[in-house]
Amino acid sequence: MRPVSARVANWLIRHRTLLAGLGLLLAVVSVERSRHLEFVRSIDTMFDSSDPALLPYARMARAFGSSEVVLAAYESPELFTLPGIAQLRALTQRLEETPGVVSATSLASTPLGDRVIDLEHSPTARRLVELMEGYTVGPDHQTAAVVCVLETPGSKTAAGSGPATSRAEAIDRIRAIMTELPGGTVAGEPVMLRDGFAMLERDGNLLGSSAGLLAGVVLLVSFRSLRWLVVPLAVVLLALWSTRGLLAMAGFKLTMVSTMLSAMVTIVAIATVVHVIIEYRRQREIGLEPADALQQAIALLFWPVVGAIATDVIGFGSLIFSAVGPVHDFGIMTAIGSVMVLVSAALVVPFLALAGRFDADPQRAWGEEILDLGLDRLVRSILARPGTIFLVSGGVVAAAMVGMVWLQVETDFTRNFRRSSPIVQSYDMIESRLGGAGVWDVLVPVSEPIDATTLASLARLQQRLRDEVRTSGPEGESLPGLTKVMSVADVVAAVSPVKLDRLESTPLGNWAVGSAIQMLRQQFPQLGRALIGSDPQDGSTWLRVMLRAHERQPAEAKREIIDGVRRIVAQEYPGGSGQPAGEVTGIFVLLAQLVQRMLADQWLTFLLATGGIFVLLACSFQSLVLAAVALVPNAVPIFVVLGLMGWTGQRINMGTAMIAAVSMGLSVDSSIHYIVAFQRRLAHDGAFGAALAVAHQTAGRAMIFSTLALVVGFLALTTSGFIPTVSFGALSCLTLLGGLLGNLVVLPVLLSLVVRRK
Repeated sequence: MRPVSARVANWLIRHRTLLAGLGLLLAVVSVERSRHLEFVRSIDTMFDSSDPALLPYARMARAFGSSEVVLAAYESPELFTLPGIAQLRALTQRLEETPGVVSATSLASTPLGDRVIDLEHSPTARRLVELMEGYTVGPDHQTAAVVCVLETPGSKTAAGSGPATSRAEAIDRIRAIMTELPGGTVAGEPVMLRDGFAMLERDGNLLGSSAGLLAGVVLLVSFRSLRWLVVPLAVVLLALWSTRGLLAMAGFKLTMVSTMLSAMVTIVAIATVVHVIIEYRRQREIGLEPADALQQAIALLFWPVVGAIATDVIGFGSLIFSAVGPVHDFGIMTAIGSVMVLVSAALVVPFLALAGRFDADPQRAWGEEILDLGLDRLVRSILARPGTIFLVSGGVVAAAMVGMVWLQVETDFTRNFRRSSPIVQSYDMIESRLGGAGVWDVLVPVSEPIDATTLASLARLQQRLRDEVRTSGPEGESLPGLTKVMSVADVVAAVSPVKLDRLESTPLGNWAVGSAIQMLRQQFPQLGRALIGSDPQDGSTWLRVMLRAHERQPAEAKREIIDGVRRIVAQEYPGGSGQPAGEVTGIFVLLAQLVQRMLADQWLTFLLATGGIFVLLACSFQSLVLAAVALVPNAVPIFVVLGLMGWTGQRINMGTAMIAAVSMGLSVDSSIHYIVAFQRRLAHDGAFGAALAVAHQTAGRAMIFSTLALVVGFLALTTSGFIPTVSFGALSCLTLLGGLLGNLVVLPVLLSLVVRRK
């Protein structure tokens, strides 16, 4: 009875026309369905729905309309004149009326109205302006800012007439308004996310196509055949379309991470088809007819390809255990994509490879004879000095891996953009003139009515935040961690002739504070809504302490500041007796946690991927030793690349935080093909050297061509304006090249040390 692989190969060849028809039908249906695949731009989708960090974020949205703040700033030398404040008031009203904006607050929103500019004669005006400095007005009194709070996605408009405007549309409208003003700009975490998502969506389409075209050029040069250029690209396209169609039908949505889906499917598809091309060409060179040569190639490669796809599924599937929502979804998507590569290859390759007689055979590349000699020479060197090569390689790897000690996480989200991008220039203005673009909040639970005792307690919390939250400066000096701390207590204190602590616990003080709060809510509702909110879920009342911090600072400093704020809030408002505890939230906090969690998940997913692949290889090869040998040359490049990042001071961002598990799943494919080719030849006559030579000339040659095509293709990703995409493309190239070197040098060295020779 013929082996399963031979029967499958025969069936695929005999039914190739029917399979091509099914492939065409699948393509048509998938293209139509993939049009409904949504791209989600919300920060909360970056976290698992059960993540405790989202609870206060959700409360913020319920109680205050949104926790997403856009800073709209412009230059106004005449700000403290009647025309200047009138211009600011008109701008504030215009921004508040912009669809997608819940409220807009500025210096013109204070209870004093036009009198706020009378700094010379009004102590109250001086106190209010001092309060707003670094928030809605620069210390130079020539930079004005409007704090725009965005609608919560999925909410209804104020009139209840329709769905809320998307964040992207609202931000674009605010940006269009601000471009009319001198030095007008917008900043804030929602703006960075909007621009980042826009770049990623564009990258997913443009750069994905560019990468495929560049890889196609390399394949065309390598095999000098239009037919064998079309075959792998057709597999890539069908796999991508069918994957996106399945995801759309399953209700998945693309996020910031999943734009790399095209790149992953391209890697798997090209690597798979190139092995088929090399083996088919070899069978043709020994005299087989095209159909027989393709059938023999499929039969020989069936189990290695299935095993390689299985390791891809395990590597990608390990990401399912990530606590970061998009990474979890990305794992599912890429696992589906890997399976669809196998399906697409079965539907496409037999028909396209054998249709007609034009350009039937893949040719040898110009100068490929030099490659033949180089591979043979490499095998002889390995056989002559395996121990020396092993020791030298181990020393180089160990030295590189030491750099992992200095790996750091990048939480400055502005570094995800090129220095020349408008968003970075906007942040430069906000950071230098308004005291920092990192906007976040403390939510304090209170009981109604809000009295002097409540505000005095809130003021003490704020003073502790100003005094005790510190961070280290460039030279180790202690600096304030918060550039602004503001709440309704500051507004009331600024207009009150008596200090809050003197009003505390007195009937007159409570009456005065209650009257001030009522006036604020009635006469300045936008400011009142920004500072006092009610959670409709449980009817609780919350006061909002608005915090500002520098966005552009190291991860350690951000963690130190956030931890300091949480510690003080927990001490001042611990909760209990039916009263909820104080909460710290905001996109500044979420973004600071995001990459850190992705990095922590990276090692978990890497271990899961490694363990799962080891079990699969051990079962496939029926050898624990060979399974371990196959893992080493693919794990080492990952640690080397991460170590080199540490040595060179490169920080880990979202583009690099998944590289370990993904690379392990991808690069081990070549090891499977190599070991199978080696074992097949070794079983023939037991000649170890000949087995290595055959493995190098077949699987090794396919590795070289596929890696070259993929590296050239992935260089397109380095042209992106979004730095995580650049990092992912660059590190993918490095790990692919490292995997190639490992499989051509380290793997045969290990085989020479562990395999018995006859």
